Amino acid sequence: MAGRRRKNAGASEGEGGAGAVLPADMELQDLYGAFAAHGLDDDGLDDDAAVLVPPVKLPDETELAAQAKAVPMLGYALALARWAAPHRVVDEFGDLVEADRAPAARLLGLAPAEGEVSEEDEIEALRAWSLACDLDLVELGTTEAGEHVAVPGPDLEPAEEGDPETVLELWLTAAGIVRELAVEADSLPEESEEEEAEQAADGDEDDEDGLNELEEAREAAAELLDEALQVLYETTAFAEPGNETVPLGVLAALLVVPEGEEPSEELLGDITDVMVALDPMLADLAELGLLEYRPIDPELFDEEEGEEPAVVGEAPLDEEESARFGLVRLTPLGQYGVRQWLLEDGYDAPLVGDLAQGDAAELLRAVCESVNVLPEEELVVWLAGREPVPAARELLAAARGTDAYAPMRRVLAVEALRLLGADAEPAAREVLDDPELGGATRAWLSAIGAADVPVPERQMALWTVVDTFAAQLLGSGGDTELRELIADLPVRDDPAAWFAEVWRVDHPYTADVLEAIGELHPDRVTAKEARKAAFKARSKQS
Repeated sequence: MAGRRRKNAGASEGEGGAGAVLPADMELQDLYGAFAAHGLDDDGLDDDAAVLVPPVKLPDETELAAQAKAVPMLGYALALARWAAPHRVVDEFGDLVEADRAPAARLLGLAPAEGEVSEEDEIEALRAWSLACDLDLVELGTTEAGEHVAVPGPDLEPAEEGDPETVLELWLTAAGIVRELAVEADSLPEESEEEEAEQAADGDEDDEDGLNELEEAREAAAELLDEALQVLYETTAFAEPGNETVPLGVLAALLVVPEGEEPSEELLGDITDVMVALDPMLADLAELGLLEYRPIDPELFDEEEGEEPAVVGEAPLDEEESARFGLVRLTPLGQYGVRQWLLEDGYDAPLVGDLAQGDAAELLRAVCESVNVLPEEELVVWLAGREPVPAARELLAAARGTDAYAPMRRVLAVEALRLLGADAEPAAREVLDDPELGGATRAWLSAIGAADVPVPERQMALWTVVDTFAAQLLGSGGDTELRELIADLPVRDDPAAWFAEVWRVDHPYTADVLEAIGELHPDRVTAKEARKAAFKARSKQS
């Protein structure tokens, strides 16, 4: 897929959402907050990788294959391939002969069993036959007598039996074909008979110019569709179950409106143009089950005498009115297809659970070191099916250490305790006196309302504060949460005394934490004391 030209990750807060078209209420830092600490630039993109593609959840291949087989167009192709057995006569182009077109349409249920078959039904049957040929579900040949025939291909039987690998490969090939045809159709110019006559009279030079323009239009349409599919893939990855549907206007705004800007009148026109361009292409992809799509209501763009045509985004719309501008949802099958295209183009497109395959130490290490991860999702996958107490023990043991990622491991371990709930309490109580884990587990036990939780000693409490700040420094996509933590520090009464204790804390990140407090604390006196303490901590380290 082409690299995205997406200009916008969202627009102003408080507008948009499922019930309105514009603007899109989405920020890249919201999307990529889980791993934004790993070098995102101002556009939300990593310097070393053009785009960070979020992990997605997919059904297993057996379920995906069943969904693919249920797609009518693929089902039609399979039915016609079986109908071709043992062989069927075709014309010199491999198309069904005239006499077979009506029977093919009846076979597929496109036309009644008896009576006249419409030309539209025959054309639909020919489309299905063409797809069967493109997928090699039927193979074309010529007999010794010179007769052109088609016979079932080797993939037909495993596809009919539902072999996941075969079915998904066939579906992905079909989706690629439809995607290509959708782009070709969208890039074709609409010309009048007079324009066609003028072009014919102008000669070869104009023909060459026309071909160049057509190729440029095709490339632009392909880029636009690729960008739209990738944005849909990303937004679907972060959507709550049941909220994956995106208004077409929101999708267009993500592609058009520069980040942080309100859509101007000119941009509203651009958004409408993008919507109109995407509309037929998305409808074509919906035929293969890649999307669920409600197209634009054509009446919205009908100009009546004395009335301006409808323009997206001019006024707030209710849910039903918004839906008339188009709604699109990437299906799980569509996520699978877009992911395969992303992988083919060299993108890192992980699956949720990829990092949750080993023991607790491998899990925590992988989550901490990965650029592209949703930590909580990986924890959920790893915890599934495990007994709470043994799982908590294993994670807490793996969280110990003084290496660079240790603070993040401890935060992840406490997050796992939260996911496990009160069932993990026995494991947490076992480490109450552990100098690295005791402070965090005591805080967690108190948070869930556990009884008889001992108050940590002063040294343990201060060490846990430094450790918590260190994890925030390592794992935050921005400094908003860190600023909030710093502003809430209990140091206003006597900051000098508090920092005099903190700089002596024996933690690898003590100096870094104090430097961050000195830089970000809103109170000048407190910030100055923090910087002085950081200097002492650095001197102690050296």
